[in-house]
Amino acid sequence: MSVSEKPVLGINEATLIQRRANHTACEIVQQPDLWLDVQSLMNAQMDAIGRFLDPLLARKDLRIILTGAGTSSFIGQCLAGTMINTLGRRVEAISTTDLVAGPELFFQPEVPTLLVSFARSGSSPESLAAVALANQLCNVVHHIVFTCNEQGELLQNGAGKKNVLMLLLPEATHDRGFAMTSSFTCMLYAASLVFGLVDGSLKNAQIISAAGQSALDRALPLVHALVAQKFERVVYLGSNELAGLAEEASLKLLELTDGQVVASFNTPLGFRHGPKTIVNDKTLVVLFLSNHPYTRQYDLDLLYELRADGRAARVIALSGQHDLPAGADFFHLQGMEEAKNLALILPYVVFAQLFAFFQSLACGMTPDSPNISGTVNRVVQGVTIYPLGSEVAHVSGR
Repeated sequence: MSVSEKPVLGINEATLIQRRANHTACEIVQQPDLWLDVQSLMNAQMDAIGRFLDPLLARKDLRIILTGAGTSSFIGQCLAGTMINTLGRRVEAISTTDLVAGPELFFQPEVPTLLVSFARSGSSPESLAAVALANQLCNVVHHIVFTCNEQGELLQNGAGKKNVLMLLLPEATHDRGFAMTSSFTCMLYAASLVFGLVDGSLKNAQIISAAGQSALDRALPLVHALVAQKFERVVYLGSNELAGLAEEASLKLLELTDGQVVASFNTPLGFRHGPKTIVNDKTLVVLFLSNHPYTRQYDLDLLYELRADGRAARVIALSGQHDLPAGADFFHLQGMEEAKNLALILPYVVFAQLFAFFQSLACGMTPDSPNISGTVNRVVQGVTIYPLGSEVAHVSGR
């Protein structure tokens, strides 16, 4: 069998191409190797990163805004809490869609600001507009851009500017499939390394990569079993850093099934406050368990409660620890017992991506371009960006 004929996720290349699923399948599978590439790339640039970032972080009044749209915005949600704890600075995750819709609500002219943009293509209208608005409204502003596209407008526009640090990830992270997979995990990991949120050593990168590969190798039987149960609703739950992961997992399932499977997300503590009513006998609940011992107590409380309720069709826990009771319905991420939650996100999301991918195929979708109506696009279209001060003219029709 030639290399090109080697099955990906147990499916031969010809079938993947026929089902228009080959890009998404390969982009899920390549992630463990790409994480090693990202670690090497960021490590090689640490001197230049330090020269740009260290003077900014020395300012106690610095405000850091983490931004992006859709999946890219969830990266900031995953990072923000750990960045506050690690850097001791004001850090907020605010999507570009919010920044563009209400710039004067979020940008503070007198506060020195570092805008950290996450952008797969680097050409979405909101990403470009958020940068322009920050430059317009903030007296002192700097930018770090994590992007996967060498030809993106963000990268082209920022090249050579002293207040901009461009961090271009390997070309393979520029997903060609509709849904962000490699780009999500690689931008998240790159930022975790740049801001010193995870151990940046090669040894740790190899542990994370091995856990991701283990998830790919071991999760398929469980994923296929879950898909066969034909759930109508899926709920993802995660605390703190894992809350952004829960939202990303939910979006991945919605995207790849073209909305045929209802997917929602919440935090374990927040779920009891009304959202729990979504659970019925056609519902799968997936709980991403925290590795933080204090937070984990709350996660486990809800896990046991949901199982005692007996309303959900199935409740699955993903865990970096192997401390759940014998016979419990959970998937253990091997080698991640000591991992920080940010590192745990990487192999966790691989499981969610696999489930969304095979659920897409089961629904008769084409994962590389799942939106049948064509009204939702890989790079968002149809967005008009209005200049500040244009509202009166726009409302009056002038």
